[in-house]
Amino acid sequence: MEKQASLGMGVETTDVEADTAINSPATWRDFVNLAKPGILFSNAITAFGGFWVASGWHIQWDKLIYMLLGTVLVMASGCVLNNYLDRDMDKKMTRTQKRATAVGSIAPQTVLWYGIVLGVVGLSVLWFLTNPLTALLGLLGLFIYVWIYTAWFKRSSVWSTFVGSFSGAMPTLLGYCAVQGQIDAAGLILYGIMFLWQPPHFWALGIRRMEEYRAAGFPLLPVVKGTYITKMAMVRYIVLLVPISLLLYWLGYVGPLYFFAATIMGLYWAFLSLKGFKAEDEVQWAKKMFIYSINYLTLLYIIMVISTTPLP
Repeated sequence: MEKQASLGMGVETTDVEADTAINSPATWRDFVNLAKPGILFSNAITAFGGFWVASGWHIQWDKLIYMLLGTVLVMASGCVLNNYLDRDMDKKMTRTQKRATAVGSIAPQTVLWYGIVLGVVGLSVLWFLTNPLTALLGLLGLFIYVWIYTAWFKRSSVWSTFVGSFSGAMPTLLGYCAVQGQIDAAGLILYGIMFLWQPPHFWALGIRRMEEYRAAGFPLLPVVKGTYITKMAMVRYIVLLVPISLLLYWLGYVGPLYFFAATIMGLYWAFLSLKGFKAEDEVQWAKKMFIYSINYLTLLYIIMVISTTPLP
């Protein structure tokens, strides 16, 4: 279930006035954007991949649709509630200053109820139309993302990205458990891939937008510890991600195509991360890292689906 930050326009107003001021009427696009559709799409791919690996090409299409619907609604709930809680800090970053919650075009209480309703509906779909374990994992991921990550660690600790990864890795496990109804080796490997992918992905954005995060008051790792320590941390996660991702092959869940693709893409990402220590322009390097991380994850899961070993 993925995470991000916020901005400000420098408007001379109190927090209460900012919350109640309606600068422009809300549109349906504002409500869609509050759910962060880009994040929903990328995480839906990982949920789909988890479902496919668990199915071994024996796809229950109705359950796949229910899983995706429930998972997307739960993720949307987390994103909306994230916007609700971050609305004060979103006014301090250029990247997020046009969000409806930041400019005041949607009342905070409306956003709050919007997020709650999405979560209740999504969890209900998972509980009744997939299985209780998937719904409980969705609830756990939502709780960690909204209350442990957004409301607590994001505002107080350099460990926020690490903590947020526990919830951000959940969609692929939801997809897997919707089929298997249990957490086994393959489910843990899929979860591990997503868990290890997220910190270097988000820290690349953190380096690129470091001064915005600093101005907003987010104690992100590059803001507090600097870019060298952040680059070291990124390398550690990526280097560990490569062998973890290959476990799917060694345990027979995917074929050779996945093995070679995961190895090459993972090693190149590690090489790209090491180049950051000699980068003359850290912002450009961080941008390349961020874009590559998105492409890496998308291609990895597409190849994972194509290369899934059929079950007898």
